[in-house]
This record gives sequence, C-alpha cells and structure tokens, in this order.
Amino acid sequence: MNQMTNPAALTVDPITLQVIRGSFETIAEEMGHVLYRMSFSSIIRESQDLGAGLFDVNFNTLCESESTPMHIGSIPGYLRGIAETLEDGEWFDGDVVVHNHPYYGASHTPDLAIVVPVFFQGRLVGFAGNTAHHVDIGAATPGLIIDVPDVFAEGMLFAGTKLYRKGEPNNAMWNYIRRNSRAAGQLVADIEAQVASARLGAKRFVELLEKYGEDMVFAAANQLMDYAERMTRQRISEIPDGDYVAEGWLDDDGRNRDQRLKVKVTVRVRGDEVEVDLTGSADQTPTAYNVPFEGSTKVAAYAGFRKLLLDAATSDLRVPSNEGSFRPIKVTAPLGSIFNPKAPASAEARFTQCNRMIDLIIRALAPVMPDRVIAGSSASISFAAYSGVRPSGDYWVFLEVNEGAYGGRPRSDGPDSIDNLMANTRNNPLEDLAMHIPMICDRYELRDDLPPGAGEFRGGIGVVKAQRVLTPAFITHESERHSDAPWGIFGGHDGTVGRCTITNPGKPGEVRDMHSKFSGLAVQADDVMTYYSPNGGGYGDPLNRPPVKVLEDVLDGFCPLAHARDVYGVVIDLDAETVDMAATDALRATMRKAR
Repeated sequence: MNQMTNPAALTVDPITLQVIRGSFETIAEEMGHVLYRMSFSSIIRESQDLGAGLFDVNFNTLCESESTPMHIGSIPGYLRGIAETLEDGEWFDGDVVVHNHPYYGASHTPDLAIVVPVFFQGRLVGFAGNTAHHVDIGAATPGLIIDVPDVFAEGMLFAGTKLYRKGEPNNAMWNYIRRNSRAAGQLVADIEAQVASARLGAKRFVELLEKYGEDMVFAAANQLMDYAERMTRQRISEIPDGDYVAEGWLDDDGRNRDQRLKVKVTVRVRGDEVEVDLTGSADQTPTAYNVPFEGSTKVAAYAGFRKLLLDAATSDLRVPSNEGSFRPIKVTAPLGSIFNPKAPASAEARFTQCNRMIDLIIRALAPVMPDRVIAGSSASISFAAYSGVRPSGDYWVFLEVNEGAYGGRPRSDGPDSIDNLMANTRNNPLEDLAMHIPMICDRYELRDDLPPGAGEFRGGIGVVKAQRVLTPAFITHESERHSDAPWGIFGGHDGTVGRCTITNPGKPGEVRDMHSKFSGLAVQADDVMTYYSPNGGGYGDPLNRPPVKVLEDVLDGFCPLAHARDVYGVVIDLDAETVDMAATDALRATMRKAR
C-alpha cells in the first residue's frame, strides 16, 4: 500500500477522475514519443518497438503508452525482478536502473527496461519505466539469436543494475556496455533516450501529485484500476462457463528440423474469471526458442484478452489500460515447458510462440463467441537480423520486422500486410534503410503467388519482401508457419503457409528454400533473402462472398480465375471485367447441392 493518509477512503468525483485519467494517459504517450524520437536505431525510431508507463510501489500499471502490448504489460514483471536483485538493496532519488534478465521477470534479453523511482516529499511513491528492443547486446550472433545453448549466450545480462546512483553515473557500467556491443553507438544512444523518457515520466508524475495531492491521485488510480477490472470481469462473464481447447504446431526449434512443437491452449471460463492453461504444450527446447513465463507468457495472455474483450474499435466503452484488466486472468504453464522454461535455458526467440497462443485462444473461444472472433492470422513474426563488417572494422547491424496478415472477420476481410495480434510494430522506411545500411530492397509488395484463405470474408494478404545485401553479411531469421497454415472458420478455408528463400541475381534459377528460422547464415554480396508471410484464413462460406469482391481480387491479381470459379463459384468474363451473374448463380447452386 502507498504510504499516504488513506486513499481508499477517498472517492474521486467523476470529472476529476477523468482529468487524472487523461493526465496519466498523456504522460505515458509523452514518454513513448520522447523515447522513439530521441532513439538512433530504426527498430525503436521507426518501428517503435517500445513501451512506457507509470507504476505504483506495488508494481501495478497505472498507465501505458499506445505501443507494443508485450512491452507495457511486461514492466511489472521487470519491477518484481528488480526488487529481488536491486543494486544496494534500496532505491535512492536520482537512481536509474537497467534490467533485462529473463529469469527475473524480463520479457527477453534484447528488451532493456529503464526504471526511475518517483519520490514525492521524500518518500518512494512509484516508478516511471520503459522498455525497448535494442539492436545488439553482444549475443552469440549479431542482433538476434536462436540456436544457442543457454541464457548466457544471449549477451549482456542486467539484473537490478544501476546506471545512475543518486544522480551520479556509474561510469564503469557505461564503459562495460560500450565495450560489449557490435552496435555500441546506437545501443548507448538508445539507452540514453530511455533514460530521458523515464526521467520525464517521473517529472510529470510528481507534477501531477503536486497539482492534485498524493491521496487524490492514488485514489483516482485505484478507482481506474477497479473500473478496468470490473469491465473485464463483466466481459468474461458474458462467455458461457466451460473448458475450450485448441491446438497448433510450431515448425521446429531452429535446430532439430524434424521435431514440430505442439502448442495446446485450454481456456477455462468460470463466472467472471478465466484461466489460460498451456499444459500439453511442448517441453522446453535446447535452443533459444522458449518463452520467459513472467515477462512474456503471462503478458501475451493478458494482451490476448484485452484485444478480444476490450478492443476500442468493438467496445462501446473505452476502458483504461492499467493493472485492473489483468486481475481476472490466470495463466498456467508447467515448469520445464516451452512457455515456462527452467534456467539456464535460453529464451530470446519467444515472440512467435506468444502470437500463436493468442491465435489459439481465439480459435478455442470461436464456438461461443462467433461474432467476436476472427479466423487464423499469420500469428507469426518475421524478425530478421542483417549484419556485416565495414572496411573500418565496425559492425553494421539492422533489425527488421516484416508484416503478416489477419484472418477474415465477421463483417470484413482480414486486413492485408500488417503486424497482427500482439504485435504492432511499424515498417521501416526503405529510404532510411538505404541511407544507413549496405542493403537494397528489391521487392516489397502484397503477396500474389498464392491466394489468401477463401471465405465470405477472405483472409488478409501477406507481404513479400526481398532484401539484397551489398556486402558479405550474416542473416539470422525467426519466423513460423511454414507447415501449419492459418485456420479457416465457419466454412472458411485455411490460409497459406509462409516461405523464405535465398537467391542471387548473378545465379539465375538457383533458389535456396530456407527453414522458417535459421541462425548466423553467411551470405555473399548481392544475395537476396525473400520472405513470404502467411496469408490469413477465411471466415464463412466462400459461396456467400459477394461476386463483385471476387472480381476485384481477380483484377488485382490476388485470386486466379480458376480459383474464383472452383472455390467461390464465380464466373468471370475477364475481357469484359464483369461477373456473369446468371452463370454464377447456377454454378453456386450446383456446388451447394454437391456438398
């Protein structure tokens, strides 16, 4: 409990409550803006792979920026880990802590958290913190790791480490960071941006406390958390009680290519509470393809239900993003499983598994929430690390997140070429890439080699991106769904699996098909990595799709003429660019009768 008069005894009037709520949300957004605008690496500056917020002394989330859900929801786990490991064993005004240890609450090692304590009238009253994904922290392979033996190969591990103590810099630690990264300049500059963001958040928090008083602010915070909890419980209570199960398969662990990894999700709904039980999922892997439980597994489940139950686009109420929405949700994963590994297993490459969990939560609940769910999304991530050594001897490292596609929805097609489910990073401008990195993008467009999942509302169309390196380089790539296609629903067809190739324009006809994930691949100048993201699954009977929509996809090159006829039952006069409605009605009637 915060050390104040008694905030629980206060009831904040509705107008003041909304003003304080707006202040919290503005502070979090300002922290996020400062962070990405001050950063040097494109993964933060352009992709905005970050999160920021304010927290009370009990590590409850008071507010969060509108950025990547994984970052925000994970910070309470970081704070609990810091509490176990804090240098000096206590906080002082002016301290700045860096933390990324996956067995002490962190989401994964490249996501460094910067936390600043908030002191008011001489007492610790909360924290301002943020996390951001960094280009390189000195791991076994540049930028991204998959095939490594343990957590110690993931690079620099920070646990409650003070970069500043009582306002004075820890120069030894700053020098250590500078000497242990392939991209030290970007790393240090980005950490400094995080420090500035956290300090600004702390300053704004104090200003808010000075304006309204400590009791009033925390009473409002508690009311807002209680409201978010109440709304979440109300939404959960609308789901019929029951155990809902869905399963899927991950391609491999990045080393053992013949071993698919099972993901099993059981959603238990009891009244106004829900449990996500991952029992039955694969055992932990000998590579980095595991998920830290506190910092990622739990957070993914929270994010999934936030999106499913409280999405601002589908809800008539705008529920604040805070700790309250997490309280009715329990997450279970057996120790030693892929979603709860035992130390010292590596757990850096963890995002795709989390996305698949959310995809399966949606699939499990589809029978009882048909108007709220979508078909299978790409539910993957194409995370590529390109790197090389300049003539000067300095490394260049570039991290890229490629888009996927959503599944078809109850009232519209799945969105094309967009990060999905718990991922919402932005693409990196190609002009920025060419200015800073010896690479050229040869192709960047919607995927047209295979159609998306057919349905009354078709699946989203994925992206195809071809990146050509101009010097000898190394590539590490993390993706999924080369074997398990996004699922169709309510008569919709499955989507299309992903693909990744290596080619070279100087060697026409030579195509090297790659696994969905690979580590430290040495490539030559002009080698091209081309990634085809999975297409989303379809929603509803394809024979119910408006023929004009099928025609549009045919004319746009995303639906072959034969596919339009054989799957959608639509007869198209391509020369006239029209639908033969009489022939279409007859064909659809025949197809329905033949079922």
